Amino acid sequence: MNTPHSSPLLSKERGKFLPPVIIILGQTATGKSNLAVKIAKQINGEIVSADSRQVYKGLDIGTGKITKKEMKSVPHHLLDVVDPKKKFTVVEYQKQAISAIADIAKRGKIPIICGGTGFYIDAITKGIIFPEVPPNNKLRQSLLQKDATALFHTLQKIDPVRAKNIDPKNKIRLIRAIEIAKALGKVPEITQATPVYKFIKIGLYLSADLLKKKIEKRVKKMFNPPTGGGLLAEIKKIKKLGVSDKRLKEFGFEYYNPTPEKVINETLKYAKRQMTWFKRDKEIKWLDASKIDTIKVL
Repeated sequence: MNTPHSSPLLSKERGKFLPPVIIILGQTATGKSNLAVKIAKQINGEIVSADSRQVYKGLDIGTGKITKKEMKSVPHHLLDVVDPKKKFTVVEYQKQAISAIADIAKRGKIPIICGGTGFYIDAITKGIIFPEVPPNNKLRQSLLQKDATALFHTLQKIDPVRAKNIDPKNKIRLIRAIEIAKALGKVPEITQATPVYKFIKIGLYLSADLLKKKIEKRVKKMFNPPTGGGLLAEIKKIKKLGVSDKRLKEFGFEYYNPTPEKVINETLKYAKRQMTWFKRDKEIKWLDASKIDTIKVL
């Protein structure tokens, strides 16, 4: 496990040049991937994904994963790294992302972190120390019997601060947060330390109306892509690989009994939670995604 003393992203040394790492973040459907590729082409960069579901193989349409064509030959890291039947923790993400960033920088290129999972981004840029709380299987089994709403209410009672920044429908994260809170009294706050990289955070935003239109367009394409197949075909394929209905539910609304209307509504709620998380970070330079082609980012 990484600590502020052992992580290659953290250092006590001051007064020296810090290699840059660019962060492209924001709500879903704001064009983060396209901007990241554009910047990477300009500055000889490589992209490290910061998306908690795009790490899984086969979850392409539902997660809006960038295609090979859209990558435009720019190397991408932390996509398709784990079987969807397995669970990939933020600790594992932190370890692999740190390694990828260090390797990119070592080769003289600029690392670009791109994604909408705020917890993943904070794990890299803020030197999070993850609590050493072992699994409590007895507690987990009892919590698994409850639905997400009940779990969320439980977390609100024992750790209201953590409850403000968690997906209220993600049972796995809710259970882990409750597990940690019961063991330590609360989920520890993020610990920050001096980085050995200069993190440049660029956030993309859209007006509520425009964001809704883009989400509706994306969801329509999910269900009726021009190449055929679509989200329902993807779900069928994933099930054939042995992924259970329970696991599909953990991946989110796109993969559990989806309909266009349901996916649109839940995506809008998800986008709202994303912005709630990002608004806490005062280091982010926000840009209007509708005018990104006319703005000089770097």
